[in-house]
Amino acid sequence: MRELDRRGERKHEAGVFLLGLAGEGRRVATHAIYYDELDPNAYSTGVCVLYADAFAKLWTLCREAGLTVVADIHTHGGRAIQSISDKNNPMVARAGHIALIIPNMAAAPVPMEQIGIYEYRGNHQWFDRSPRVTRGYLYMGFWS
Repeated sequence: MRELDRRGERKHEAGVFLLGLAGEGRRVATHAIYYDELDPNAYSTGVCVLYADAFAKLWTLCREAGLTVVADIHTHGGRAIQSISDKNNPMVARAGHIALIIPNMAAAPVPMEQIGIYEYRGNHQWFDRSPRVTRGYLYMGFWS
């Protein structure tokens, strides 16, 4: 969270892809690649925008490391709800992809119950898996 806060400077959105392993209904993040590492201009409009060349770099990194994108995270200035743009432009347009939204530009503290968690269904449809709606969907801790 601190790194998203730092990269966004509390002025604009910031984002990161979580890379790791996925299988049997479980995802484990082991690596992170921030959007501005893929494209230095990713935040230049104030919101997170990535183009094809950034995704080409991402897929190359995944292939070389034997990892997959297990989720993406980006910040919002207010509440952690999906914008129309978020709904219509998933970072990974594959059913089952997880997108997290961190409220208040990730300024500490970030209560778990305020994080938005959305699972892509395909065809621009999403399941809301946020803690305020679904208990126990996301676990971050010692036993993960």
